[in-house]
Amino acid sequence: MCDLADAHAKGYLVRVPHFNSIFNYLEMPELTPILCTLIERSSLPLKAIETRFAVDSSGFSTCRFVRWYDAKYGQEMEKHEWIKAHIMCGVTTNIVTSVEITGGYANDSPQFKPLLEATARHFPVYEVTADKAYSSRENLEAVERAHGTPYIPFKSNAVGRPLSLYGSKRTDLWDKLYHFYHLHRETFLEHYHQRSLVESTFMMMKAKFGDALRSKTDEALTNELLCKVLCHNICVLIQSMYELGIEPEF
Repeated sequence: MCDLADAHAKGYLVRVPHFNSIFNYLEMPELTPILCTLIERSSLPLKAIETRFAVDSSGFSTCRFVRWYDAKYGQEMEKHEWIKAHIMCGVTTNIVTSVEITGGYANDSPQFKPLLEATARHFPVYEVTADKAYSSRENLEAVERAHGTPYIPFKSNAVGRPLSLYGSKRTDLWDKLYHFYHLHRETFLEHYHQRSLVESTFMMMKAKFGDALRSKTDEALTNELLCKVLCHNICVLIQSMYELGIEPEF
């Protein structure tokens, strides 16, 4: 409310809205697709710059608690609930091109394909980097269909067909990337190390807008987290306007 009062004093707002109005809007499930669209549109001015992307997820704590009785210690335990933001971001400017919000214990791999498809609708996808949690045949093939190259390390139990079995016929994508990962490890790592920039994106977001959510219901938590992502994108876009000389047209 102090920020809103300050914005009103500077002439940015005609009047200061009541804090309940903000809470009521965050409770509306109809707001979720609007915020997702705004996040997508805020990234579009950088579509001529971003061609390489990284994927990851990170947790944000809530004000809700989970309580249980621990038989080992003989007392009641509690901890904060948390939800996860799954994002795909450009590695040049850290702009978030697509986002999915899930519960705190949702698996990462199933979110890869919708994130990639949402990004590929507007951006040329040359490379996609992700950690081992996203290593699956389906995800590799999804990047290939988007005309990109996946740089996702294989898990320790992954196997590929021996090179001696390769003939003149089309080889399997999984096998080709599996042997590239093992035979050209240094070249692979040169591309894969760009994945750390998605960690930087989350750090930028949490350092500036906080890593905790104040809402209590599921709809409000989702919308509040989407607002953080949107604010991050606006900051990145303003920075890119000055550093890269971009003139966005809305």
